[in-house]
Amino acid sequence: MKFAHLSDLHIGSWRDPRMRDVSMQAFLTAMDRCVAQQVDFILFAGDLFNTALPAIDKLAIVAATLRELKDKGIPVYVIPGSHDYSASGKTMIDVLENAGLFVNVYKGEVIDKKLRLRFTVDARTGTKITGMLGKKGMLDRMLYEDLDREHLEREKGYKIFMFHTALSELKPRELEQMESQPASLLPCGFDYYAGGHVHHQMQFSSKDYKKVTQPGALFPNNFTELEKYGHGGFFIVDNDSVEWHAVKVRERIALHIDCDGKSPKEVVEAAISAIDKQPLQDALVTLRFEGTVRGGSISDIPFKDILAHAYYKGAYYALKNTAALKNEEFEEVAMQSESIEEIEDMLIHAHVQQVACFEKEEEIRITKALIAALSAEKKDGETVRDFEERMKSVIDILTVVDVAEAGNEQPEIK
Repeated sequence: MKFAHLSDLHIGSWRDPRMRDVSMQAFLTAMDRCVAQQVDFILFAGDLFNTALPAIDKLAIVAATLRELKDKGIPVYVIPGSHDYSASGKTMIDVLENAGLFVNVYKGEVIDKKLRLRFTVDARTGTKITGMLGKKGMLDRMLYEDLDREHLEREKGYKIFMFHTALSELKPRELEQMESQPASLLPCGFDYYAGGHVHHQMQFSSKDYKKVTQPGALFPNNFTELEKYGHGGFFIVDNDSVEWHAVKVRERIALHIDCDGKSPKEVVEAAISAIDKQPLQDALVTLRFEGTVRGGSISDIPFKDILAHAYYKGAYYALKNTAALKNEEFEEVAMQSESIEEIEDMLIHAHVQQVACFEKEEEIRITKALIAALSAEKKDGETVRDFEERMKSVIDILTVVDVAEAGNEQPEIK
């Protein structure tokens, strides 16, 4: 018996169309490889799409691919992930299942206040498959606590349990603080546990839990994942062998630009030099800028020109990250206070006039007004129209800012 285990495909997750295309290429490549490997069936352990209602063009490609798999006699079994799940119950998982393109194995009923899951039996191999859906915020933990484990554990035959939740045993060191649950909440005695949710490839085994696995995301879903992993992959299980197959549709070049002590001009020179040293043709390029810029502001650095140079050198797509980039004139402020309002006020007064766009009191007034407006939430009983009218104050404030900037010829505030 041979089967494939994928999770966290997140089709449609990237905003840029080019990155969405690369993510889709990873999906199509993985499916072609499953066919070439002649797997008996395929498992999707949650988050097939990045949203419960994906874009119609991506949905059409996925549906056509699933139809080809069905025509080749390769069934697909899925569970909804935290991104597939919708409180309204309206998701494309149901639509695709009703179209006969795959089977959602999260099925069962509540008996004596216990959730009793049913098994789906694969016709060719006789494998018995069931699983638990995933929910945001670990809300699925309550379902595990109410699970009729005894019913699942006494079932005979080769069994697979699919799950989409963070297990403490399957977290990398850098995600130690991530909320998780112990593997002991899963039913014991299954032959394979097909996990998802954490975008990191790991597996473990114990006396009661054989082959507990998560393949990680099929394709990186943000800058950090792309920088760290470069690509994703999936498992192919062939009897007792569990092998991870990398899916690399484009090369990834990760560049680190040390900006510490450099002027904005020198930052540009360092970035251009780093780009020129790499073969970027058709590659995905990540540029991480770190350090404290001296003799100028971060806003003085023409990042668009740096990215344009990466494209000139042949990059398929280039991304930048400036989260660890600092201005020399901004200093860390240490303070102690129990009130959020006091902390905000102290921070405002500590940083006021570091970039002189307005008179001091006017800058304080505008800053406080922006904080108040941007943190506003819709009140109970308030209509959408009334809420929109109340939020128009934000536009008025921003208009004042734009006018002031135009008159003083200062850098744009964003």
